[in-house]
Amino acid sequence: MWQVCLAHQLRDCQYAIDAGDTIFAPRMKALLLRAVVLARRRATLAESTRLSYLRKLDHSLDAIMVLIPTSPDGKRLRKRYGAVRGSLFTFPEHPDVPPDNNGSERELRPTATYRKVTGGFRSRWGANLFANVRSVVGTAARQGTDAFHAIHAVVCRGSVLKPG
Repeated sequence: MWQVCLAHQLRDCQYAIDAGDTIFAPRMKALLLRAVVLARRRATLAESTRLSYLRKLDHSLDAIMVLIPTSPDGKRLRKRYGAVRGSLFTFPEHPDVPPDNNGSERELRPTATYRKVTGGFRSRWGANLFANVRSVVGTAARQGTDAFHAIHAVVCRGSVLKPG
């Protein structure tokens, strides 16, 4: 299952509004803001309440998707949301799925910093090694294991993942 990053969609809606879309993007932005508020509360809501909110979000999305934007940016957004509609509001059904990809971006930040500071990797081997080590250390951190023990586990046993 996949959740479209709501934070990025809000940014794109604001861009379309700033570029002149007055029909589609403002209404879509308001709906996405409602979804963000719901996403912050998702862990504390009963399943029936989350599903009720999901039906309301889908009903509102139906009303927005029938609008015909006149600006190119609004048309582009409408086309995108038509294509990814099934993944726009995954989090109410699956509260363990975050409504954004901030976690993924936090994982990528050290790589971007390294690339900027050093000017990049000098070999494919070095880039692959760095990516593999970052992956092991990041997985270990999410599981509460320190980096040394995670790397040791990979070298000795071939995996840092806990069974189960």
